[in-house]
Amino acid sequence: MPIPEDVTGDEIDKDVRQELQSLPKTLADDVAKNLVMVARLIDEDPEGAYGYSKVALRLASRVAAVREAAGFAAYANQKYSEALAEFRAARRMTGNVDLWPVMADCERGLGRPEKALDMAGAPEVHKLDKAGQVEMRLVAAGARRDMGQLDAAIVTLQSPELASSSVQPWTARLRYAYADALLAAGREREAREWFAKAVEADRDGSTDASDRLAELDGVEFVDALDESEQRDESEGDDKH
Repeated sequence: MPIPEDVTGDEIDKDVRQELQSLPKTLADDVAKNLVMVARLIDEDPEGAYGYSKVALRLASRVAAVREAAGFAAYANQKYSEALAEFRAARRMTGNVDLWPVMADCERGLGRPEKALDMAGAPEVHKLDKAGQVEMRLVAAGARRDMGQLDAAIVTLQSPELASSSVQPWTARLRYAYADALLAAGREREAREWFAKAVEADRDGSTDASDRLAELDGVEFVDALDESEQRDESEGDDKH
């Protein structure tokens, strides 16, 4: 797959660069460039990212960072079985527990919420950092919802992190998930309150909390293009 000229491979994380040092220099550079493309495209063009991850995998399947990138690219394309296999391979190579929550979410994607809940109660969770533990809580709550256990999902999300007034990278998503679970349980007034709290914490627009809040408040957004088309049509009708 073509690599844009502005991609040098130097853009990758220094830890990943260090991992690639086990490869011959030219090969390491090629792998690095493909990994840069995975990171660059994964949000906007998951299929493109997946293609580049496959190239990196073909070149260096024994590098943990490559297996991890391939896992995230497969995950972004909802190829959960493949993603899980890649994450497991990366974990075997590094012994690292960081991928535990996303591995549990793959189990959810494969229709195995019970397995995701088992993983949420495993000893590995205690080895996760705070962000990882919050992520695991979100996955566990999602698994409860998959099983139709709305009240249990709400309780799962009730935590010191949710109650904290300090804003962390995970705060908006945690508040959003809580608001969404409350709404699904028919607790609209509380849901509105928590969507508002999610909006306060969502500084980079990682959720659609503001849209959900407006929806609850009965505000309708009319697409400007649709509005002008409707106006043109009504003007056309007036002329007849």
